[in-house]
Amino acid sequence: MSLDRTSSVSAGWTLLAVCTAALILPLSFSGGALATPSIGLDLGAGPLALTWITNAFMLSFGSLLMAAGTLADRYGRKRMFVSGVGVFVLASLALGLAPNIVWLDGLRALQGVGAAAALAGGSAALANTFEGRSQIKAFSLLGTSFGVGLALGPILAGVLIEHIGWRAVFVSGALIGVLALLMAIPMMHESKDPHASKLDAKGTVSFTATLVLFTWGILLVPSTGWNSAPVIGMLLGALVCVLMFVRIERRVTRPMLDLSLFRYPRFVGVQLLPVATCFCFVVLLVLLPVRLIGIEGRSATDTGLLMIALSAPMLIVPYLAGVLTHWASARVLSAAGLLIAAAGLLLLSRVGINQPTLEWVVPLLVIGIGTGLPWGLMDGLSVSVVPKERAGMATGIFGTTRVAGEGISLAIVSALLAVLIQRHLPSQSAGAAQYLATGDLSQATGVAQGLEQAVLGAAYLQAFQVLLYGLAALTVAVALLILWFLRQATPVAVAELSEATSDCEAIVNAKCKT
Repeated sequence: MSLDRTSSVSAGWTLLAVCTAALILPLSFSGGALATPSIGLDLGAGPLALTWITNAFMLSFGSLLMAAGTLADRYGRKRMFVSGVGVFVLASLALGLAPNIVWLDGLRALQGVGAAAALAGGSAALANTFEGRSQIKAFSLLGTSFGVGLALGPILAGVLIEHIGWRAVFVSGALIGVLALLMAIPMMHESKDPHASKLDAKGTVSFTATLVLFTWGILLVPSTGWNSAPVIGMLLGALVCVLMFVRIERRVTRPMLDLSLFRYPRFVGVQLLPVATCFCFVVLLVLLPVRLIGIEGRSATDTGLLMIALSAPMLIVPYLAGVLTHWASARVLSAAGLLIAAAGLLLLSRVGINQPTLEWVVPLLVIGIGTGLPWGLMDGLSVSVVPKERAGMATGIFGTTRVAGEGISLAIVSALLAVLIQRHLPSQSAGAAQYLATGDLSQATGVAQGLEQAVLGAAYLQAFQVLLYGLAALTVAVALLILWFLRQATPVAVAELSEATSDCEAIVNAKCKT
């Protein structure tokens, strides 16, 4: 695309606005996790309600991502971006005033709606504004923005929580969003796709219902058990909804998800990569602050600083992964990275309660470095393992798998941790396990019927160690499956594709090519 001076200025401001908005998405994720113990103490919420602080955001974000992309193409990329950031800002400001946990969880879901619209609209606007190498550089900068937010979000959230309060975390996100709007509204050009398809409303509703019912059912397990009517009802409802979704997608002319792509073994293998990174990395962004603040009593600032060891490698390693493809295949690098992350999880399992900070740094760095290798190659692999004409839909599926998978993995791991804690406590004190899993040690002590905090801490540590063993085993298993599914050469050189390593690239390609 040849840009005159006016359009060059507009393109620059568009990129800056979208990158600014991208900072608040990881901040909202990690900030909500860091704030959970403080929110529990302030609002007096129960364990199930506290788990929805993060899950509500991730579920609405992941389930609406592709629908937002369709609306952006149909009604305008700028309009969708501005509307999404606007909803995010209003929801964030309202979170700063939330009177109780019910309002807070609902507003977090609304935040996720805004995040989906902002990401889909902003990334589609970049795809329309830039072409060729300029587009690759634009999305590389966008990926860097996500990395900066992921790396610095915990420390910013920690400082705000400790010195101002947990509400300041959400208000700070709103202020960054306002800055993005001030750049986007006057400078971003509007663009649409005249051939954009209509919103697959039935597919969107059935897909969202599947995720919500499944997640809700899993989160109910620690309190009601697998055999309870609510759990069975939720999981059966999720099964019915997913079957409806498959039937809908097979019948519509332009489906939201082209299920025929799952006939490609290599495509299936690529979908396993975000599953592995969710369980070996993303869940730790939530579990570790809960443990460090709620169980071990560390300050929010110290916890934020410690979390940098886990997230900072994401600023460098994904780029290095692209460079390393000149000497090793993406298949081998991705599998090797997962094995390194699994080793880091085993090292982390050896860290006891109230250990010095240095005991944490090495395991967290190893996990971050290992995860960074497949993280930097996944987007390129998602388009390289299918025929070129199917690349758009392939990246759309991958993006949804990645974001929605984070919400599902959080629900599974949170419920599993509570169940494991129950097994290490006397039967009469099982109710304390749910509070321990959400980092509420004081409430756990109150319902533990005389058990000392040291005993509760020991039960938590044992359960946490078993959980890490399971996550490490799962990560190793996926690494081996990746080696199997991706054993054939890919038709596109991944080295050329891996430069744009942001989550947004998957969504953009899907929407600008359909």
